[in-house]
Amino acid sequence: MYVLYGREGWGSALIETQLAWYGLPYRFEQVGDLLADAQAREALARVNPLAQVPTLVTAGGEVLAESLAITLWLAETNDSDDWVPLPAEHCRGRFLRWLTFCVSSIYPTFTYADIPARFVPMAPAQEGFVACVDDWRERLWLMLEHAASGPWFLGERMSAIDLYIAVMSHWRPRRPWFAAHAPKLYAIATAIDALPPLQAVLSRNFPNGTSDA
Repeated sequence: MYVLYGREGWGSALIETQLAWYGLPYRFEQVGDLLADAQAREALARVNPLAQVPTLVTAGGEVLAESLAITLWLAETNDSDDWVPLPAEHCRGRFLRWLTFCVSSIYPTFTYADIPARFVPMAPAQEGFVACVDDWRERLWLMLEHAASGPWFLGERMSAIDLYIAVMSHWRPRRPWFAAHAPKLYAIATAIDALPPLQAVLSRNFPNGTSDA
């Protein structure tokens, strides 16, 4: 059995949905608020020194972190191309480019703004810093919108990019912004929501359609 350290509505949802999709047995290990609870960070740091979710412990006891690495690992170990195109597929390069964009460009903007004091020590400047980060995040989402095909990001081929869009669009600036400004991404997100293997997991993580992020 896998053990997934996570918190509802956080980045662990990216991996919990995949575990459900593959039909893998797992235990969800609830963590405290890692942004506000030092004890929660200390407890998770004993498993993952970065004290971040998702953190996945495999049936063999190996600790995996970083959602992109876990996504690729799960696809390989389950011999599945459902979420990750095979090397021979023509869309493989585009897939790797834009999934990495989601992870390395968009995802960190939440890290920057969640605890701005880590980057801007002076309190008066923090509000402006967060506003700049929020604006940059929207610009990044619009880059992804421009690159999206349809009905899925890669066209007719579903991939993990679609799953990332579905989960991360629940975070700031949230789904109504996507409906108004990024209709292709919004359509992808709602299509992922409707997939039967994922409905229960997504509903549990986002019961009101939003999260604290």
